[in-house]
Amino acid sequence: MSRCFLLSLLFLLACQPDRPPATTAAAPQQLHDDLGRPVTVPAQPRRIISLAASMTEMLFAVADTATIVARTQVCDYPAAALRKPIVNSYPLDLERLVGLKPDVVFTVEGITSLDDAARLEKLGIPVYYQRYEKVDDILRGLRDLGHILHRDAAARHLTDSLSAALQAVQQLPAPTLRPAVLAITWQDPIYVYGQNTLFTDKIRLAGGQNAVQEKFAQPYPALTREYILKLNPTMLLGGRFGKMDSTFFKNYPELRRIRAYQQGRVYDATDDLMSRPGPRVVESVRELRRLIWAPPAI
Repeated sequence: MSRCFLLSLLFLLACQPDRPPATTAAAPQQLHDDLGRPVTVPAQPRRIISLAASMTEMLFAVADTATIVARTQVCDYPAAALRKPIVNSYPLDLERLVGLKPDVVFTVEGITSLDDAARLEKLGIPVYYQRYEKVDDILRGLRDLGHILHRDAAARHLTDSLSAALQAVQQLPAPTLRPAVLAITWQDPIYVYGQNTLFTDKIRLAGGQNAVQEKFAQPYPALTREYILKLNPTMLLGGRFGKMDSTFFKNYPELRRIRAYQQGRVYDATDDLMSRPGPRVVESVRELRRLIWAPPAI
């Protein structure tokens, strides 16, 4: 090989543009959800779905909303959620959900069955559960979503604001004696918010206490009239006094002996705020505090 040829070859190589460095696709996120289940989530989820109304609120508060590709039939907040396609969550419309090709499905313990989650995961769709026992768990859940969706700054800004608002509520004057509050979720049979529900922490932050101190196997136990008479709550949440008097107390007249009825301390609380663990949790605590300080309904 001549020296002239080698020089020409070296010149041609030198004139070639630099080759871009080889790139490696980001590895999937190997996570454990709040139930301790291993969940593999794409490195950058671009299509996400919630199967719980509370989780939909969480995602709209943290995620890039363009990545949210559906809502359930009961998701009605925020207003922007109403513009998303509907996937029925109960019974789960599996065909509709799979057709939307989500990268990950987010849900809440007790809303989506583990059997449905297993069916989705067999089809290659990861399901990530969250669980909330305390108000702090909601704030942590928002931060976890922010991390999974690469929206850490937005999640941190939101949770810092919520934490500050909660501290402001707790600095307000508190009642000398914390009222024992019984919160009803259903009237026949009488289901209530049990001790092991988020309500217990919310009412504590509001200045009261859950009248149900015993921990039942079910978070929302059914109570007998005799048990409620024994509790003798000083406040009852479940509806306006007049409506409750003509329905609930009409059906269970012996419960008119409880202090809540005798003192006219029967109130209506906003159902969505009571039942949905989400970014409106501070609003829920504030409402509970207003009811604790409210004048008798009669």
